[in-house]
Amino acid sequence: MLKSFIFESAPFASCHASTIVETAPGELLAAWFGGSREGAPDVAIWGSRFAGGAWSAPDVLADEPEAPCWNPVLFRERSGRLFLFYKAGPSPQAWSGLFRVREAGASAWSEPSILPAGILGPIKNKPIQLATGRIVSGTSVESYRAWSAWLEISDDGGVTWRRSGPITVPGEPRGVIQPALFETAAGGLRMLLRSTLRVGRICVADSHDNGETWSDARVTDLPNPNSGIDAARLVDGHVILCHNPVERGRTPLVLSLSEDDGGTWREVATLESEPGEYSYPAIIQGADGSIHVTYTWRRERIAYAMLRPSEL
Repeated sequence: MLKSFIFESAPFASCHASTIVETAPGELLAAWFGGSREGAPDVAIWGSRFAGGAWSAPDVLADEPEAPCWNPVLFRERSGRLFLFYKAGPSPQAWSGLFRVREAGASAWSEPSILPAGILGPIKNKPIQLATGRIVSGTSVESYRAWSAWLEISDDGGVTWRRSGPITVPGEPRGVIQPALFETAAGGLRMLLRSTLRVGRICVADSHDNGETWSDARVTDLPNPNSGIDAARLVDGHVILCHNPVERGRTPLVLSLSEDDGGTWREVATLESEPGEYSYPAIIQGADGSIHVTYTWRRERIAYAMLRPSEL
């Protein structure tokens, strides 16, 4: 495993909620939000590019005057269009979804566009694109005393979206948010979900109709301290999960592997184990099979790890 920081110093004091995408074989783009502190008006979306074995200096990818930005998500559509989704507003209870697009082969981003009210875009984790071309995106809503997950669906390459759900834990209205999606071996969709401390475990829900309808969320054996997770289906069919496997706190941060679509898990690597916060991971597999992970390091930096499937 190779580990490094995306930047050693930056013009912001605090950062969080990274995302990563492969833009071309061996080339990566990462993004996160950074500013004086989470929720401050000066918080913008920052990014860095990896090429030639090094990360570029951070620069601003999106900003909203007088309002903080939150939770960027990068997604490369099959045609090569690159999306940067993010949120802006005073709080998760009152934010709106925005996005910018970079066309295939282009170097410049479009002007920011705002999504329709009620559509927030991917709330933390990357969408996935099905063989049919359908894009499915995990989202969630944090309202007063009621949290729930949803799925947003686009059948026209991300031009328009509609929503299915809600996905909740029965009897627990403030239960789950921030789905991480993957396809199952049988062709279904599965989402793993962050939960509140009242639930205290990663939850799971299933769809057997390409995301149109969903089961209730059910509790797994995996602890979750109300902290973000991410997962990806690898080309060998295994599913990899990055998470904090504890009931309180946000350390350690580990990788777990499942050979049965998330039915059972085994820890295969530890990314961080020292005191501090190591959280909000993003995980992808590159064209050469390498696994790439970014995550928050003590709210001071964004850490990057790369490993081969043979290391798991």
